[in-house]
Amino acid sequence: MSPETPPTFLVSRTDAIGDVVLTLPVCARLKELFPGCRVVLIGRSYTAAVAAACPWVDDFLNLDELQPLPEAAQVAALRQFGAAAIVHVFPNKLLARLAQKARIPVRIGTRNRWQHWLTCNRLVALSRRHSPLHEAQLNLQLLRPLGGALATPLLAVAPLVHLAAPEPLAEAWQQLLTGRRSSQLNVILHPRSRGSAREWGLVNFARLAQLLHAAGHRVFITGTAAEGEELADWRRENAPYLAADLTGQLSLPQFIAFIAATDGLVAGSTGPLHLAAALGRHALGLYPPIRPMHPGRWAPLGLHAGYMVFDKPDCQACRTRPAACTCIRAIEAVAVAARVLAWQPATAG
Repeated sequence: MSPETPPTFLVSRTDAIGDVVLTLPVCARLKELFPGCRVVLIGRSYTAAVAAACPWVDDFLNLDELQPLPEAAQVAALRQFGAAAIVHVFPNKLLARLAQKARIPVRIGTRNRWQHWLTCNRLVALSRRHSPLHEAQLNLQLLRPLGGALATPLLAVAPLVHLAAPEPLAEAWQQLLTGRRSSQLNVILHPRSRGSAREWGLVNFARLAQLLHAAGHRVFITGTAAEGEELADWRRENAPYLAADLTGQLSLPQFIAFIAATDGLVAGSTGPLHLAAALGRHALGLYPPIRPMHPGRWAPLGLHAGYMVFDKPDCQACRTRPAACTCIRAIEAVAVAARVLAWQPATAG
């Protein structure tokens, strides 16, 4: 790498929103290791807004737009960046092959993915499933071939998870949040996980909404349009306790802006939870004690991030019954409400 010209790095993370958020420290650490460098995140359409919200990301390559192209055009799309290295944080066979064909000089992957033995020239010994490290710490280990540390304490990783709203919040949504009393909280509840995490349960979220409403705070429900349809009966039953039902109404950029304008969010181990933590809002995650889903691996990282987990050893009985996980549902709504009621109203920004 030329000392005169700051290099460009491609960071590939083509899965879900929360996974992308916990990859942001890789982008930040590249900026520290190579001042002035350019970082390009490779992701899917639904994570483009996360890239736009991250100060460590300079550009975004959309895999969903890349895939339909002829192979020659795909290779050219990667080659145009003149990248010094690509870091395959999430393995993708197509991108691994294209990076090799584009002759990116340094191609970093993990040793336990057979396709990386064929397409990468820097292999990192990294086993995620049984590791005691947090996901963000594991991601950073992939930078070892570029001079990254062997291990980074979690307290040093957390500040590297940072987002800022990529666009202003629309006036219609801003009006929902205005006029509150100084001690009143605007709290988002995100009940569903789209199958990505164990769920606390609608009965528990209903009780939490009732408790927060009774304490004088404002509760907002969020989720996708499909989740909104699934929750139709629940939303009607709990409408008296909700300041607004926003399921299916917010684009991801506006959802990020809305979270940034509230005081905090309560959810399972989902993308919205990690977005709230990265935005500096209060983020309270609800987790089972089951490895590797436990908070030791997936806790939200941020100044006001926290979690609750049922105090029980790794529960094997729930492992094969994710929809009926009694461990996460054993977390009491009154205990969650107590944690939320201890929040201080957040300042915008």
